[in-house]
Amino acid sequence: MTETSGDSPSTSPHVLIAGETFRRSRGRWRLVALLLAAIAILALVGRFALADRAVGPHVARITIDGTISTDAQRNALIERLIDDESVQAVIVAINSPGGTTAGGEELYEGLRRLAQKKPTISVIRELGASAAYMTAIATDRIFARRLSIIGSIGVLYQHLNARKLLDTIGIDLDKVASGPLKAEPDYDEPLDGEVRQSISSLVENSFGWFVDIVAERRGLQRPAVLALADGRIMTGRQGVEARLIDDIGGEFEAMAWLAAEKGIEEDTPVVSVWPEPESQLGWLGQLIGGSARSALGLPAEGPVLLDGLVSLWQVDRTP
Repeated sequence: MTETSGDSPSTSPHVLIAGETFRRSRGRWRLVALLLAAIAILALVGRFALADRAVGPHVARITIDGTISTDAQRNALIERLIDDESVQAVIVAINSPGGTTAGGEELYEGLRRLAQKKPTISVIRELGASAAYMTAIATDRIFARRLSIIGSIGVLYQHLNARKLLDTIGIDLDKVASGPLKAEPDYDEPLDGEVRQSISSLVENSFGWFVDIVAERRGLQRPAVLALADGRIMTGRQGVEARLIDDIGGEFEAMAWLAAEKGIEEDTPVVSVWPEPESQLGWLGQLIGGSARSALGLPAEGPVLLDGLVSLWQVDRTP
């Protein structure tokens, strides 16, 4: 009779050690593979980011997309463009419904400073309304597509009166204020009386400035601007007829205008400078940002509703 070992091959210490070593080795190789893949992706992204940076004379492109608000980084970029001798001109690519009045004013003033040093052109894509139109008139020339939406010259303040809802669920709001207009209007009161007059004064003051700069920049008489400043929107073709924009076209036509009027070669490279090149890794920020917004109960995409005085076309009316 042949004697056999009491240990089966599956429980042999040598086999167990070899299996553990293999598993550890496989884990290390997986980690190395993941690191190499990450490095390759970052290298590719970096390559495209660097490729988009200009070497030598170029036309800078500032993209204004979505809701406009104040932005210190954007302001700093504009100041750098003013001093950058390699920047021959600036194209402002606009696709925005507008934004806060302060944001529109800040961007307008920054682009006016820039326009005093460099040729500037606005190219309105799908939409350039309210504060976005305010942005466009800061430049030397405005192009839009025939069916782009422009205009909506005006200012808006919205108030939600939730008195009936609060009464229904049994909530009563009360406060102690230092004056009759402090923290007004309240959400449980209609917008009327002295409070309404105060808000109306605020809106009219901002609106008056908006009308004045449209008249100044577009070479129109104030009454002519007021006739167009009832909040209406129009197509690019109508905008040319109303003299709110200069011509029909896009970036190709803008470069042709720069060549004809400013002596800039049509084949001069156009380089996106805003959002800044670092945002080429923005997919990671969008992933993280989307998760953070969801955690806060905000929509994963789209603008957050603005509170206060805005110059915005089609502000969301959902309570």
